Amino acid sequence: MLCYDVGEADFEAEVLKSDVPVLVDFWASWCGPCKLIAPTMDWAQQEYAGNLKVVKVEADPNPSLVEKYKVYGLPTILLIKDGELVPGSPNEGAISKPQLIKWLEKHGVATASAKSAS
Repeated sequence: MLCYDVGEADFEAEVLKSDVPVLVDFWASWCGPCKLIAPTMDWAQQEYAGNLKVVKVEADPNPSLVEKYKVYGLPTILLIKDGELVPGSPNEGAISKPQLIKWLEKHGVATASAKSAS
């Protein structure tokens, strides 16, 4: 399953009430770096299946979410766990796959294969 879009209407149900941590990718259609990291977000959705949900929030039509999570630049990714923003998780700018893996590990998210091995 590839990442799917959420907005202000379904953010609470899809993100805040999720039973697994949620990586939220704030993006815009006019943002080059956002397009650059899109395949990495899709990869993360597959690689961390069951341990992480990946959603995309288009910044322009969702100004209240942009304001609530203090998104000042795009792309910005952040992690929501148990309905709360994980402190220190917001990351602005393009991120490579190795950087994303380190970022997720730092915030306590293991790959599906790592979790089943433990």
